[in-house]
Amino acid sequence: MERTADIYTSLTRISDLPLIPYVTEKLPRNQWERGDYVVCEIRDAGGNALLLELPNGRMRGVIGGEWVMGALGDRFATLEATGSWEAIAEDGEMHVLTGAGLLGKLTSKSVFLPPMMQCVYQGHALRNGKKVTMDDFVATAEPRVFNTPVILFYGTSMSAGKTTSARIVTHLFRQAGYRVLGAKVTGAGRFKDILAMKDVGAVAIFDFVDVGLPSSICPEALYREKLEQLLSRMASVPADVAVVEIGASPLEPYNGTLAFEALKDTIVFSVLSASDPYAVLGVIEAFGLRPDLVTGVASNTLAGVALVERLCGVRALNLIDPDNTPKLRELLSRATGLDLGA
Repeated sequence: MERTADIYTSLTRISDLPLIPYVTEKLPRNQWERGDYVVCEIRDAGGNALLLELPNGRMRGVIGGEWVMGALGDRFATLEATGSWEAIAEDGEMHVLTGAGLLGKLTSKSVFLPPMMQCVYQGHALRNGKKVTMDDFVATAEPRVFNTPVILFYGTSMSAGKTTSARIVTHLFRQAGYRVLGAKVTGAGRFKDILAMKDVGAVAIFDFVDVGLPSSICPEALYREKLEQLLSRMASVPADVAVVEIGASPLEPYNGTLAFEALKDTIVFSVLSASDPYAVLGVIEAFGLRPDLVTGVASNTLAGVALVERLCGVRALNLIDPDNTPKLRELLSRATGLDLGA
């Protein structure tokens, strides 16, 4: 079939698919794999607010009947939805699990979410009779040791405030004249999360999509291999500090624990974005990592700050409040040895 996609989602941003011809052809279900680029027809655009993320990070509305290209993968978000490419049946019916074009069969959804986009498989992208995958566009990086000092952001769940906090910290270092590398090493691929750091001056940005993963839910051995490649790429960029986000929470199946183990010797300051004070205690006890600072939703009020500090003995600070910026500068300067000014 010669017809191509109407919409290329941001999971295609590492590829040349929008530029160089391919054919769309249906393959037997037993030949499908994680990271395959597939084309689907939108049958139900879902809630009115649902948009797709394009390769440049812009968002686009959808009309029923349009064809969209994304990649097969998995999502396991505690507050929103779960789904997997492996749950797709022979009928090819599936869902757009994230705006980035992560494609799989919805397995559960929060009652607070609108209906998700429903689509049906039209075929794989093929060239010369061979399916096109994310791995086809990943060049092997020269092995390098990553030793840039890391400000680590992790959370009690998704949507706890990690990306906002990482953007604020990136801005403070850039404002002081330092070179900042931005990265997201686990999660479900959305370009906007690392673009937020680029927008405030990060000299380079990276995520797991760059090494061929649609999300970091995958076998541990595969994730270790991909993370080694990702860290080698990050190590090739001269930077004074790295602002690194572990998406979702370390206890969700996104391989956050492996990411932390790989980074722990470079971490000079850790920030936990929390949805509520009791979640802070849960992550500390379950994961064994006591953060240097708690922020996010749990720090939005004085009551939340007081409860975090009482329950966990950890400082909490609302980073969005500009009155707290001098204290944040002081904490980061002390941790990194880099002068962020008054």
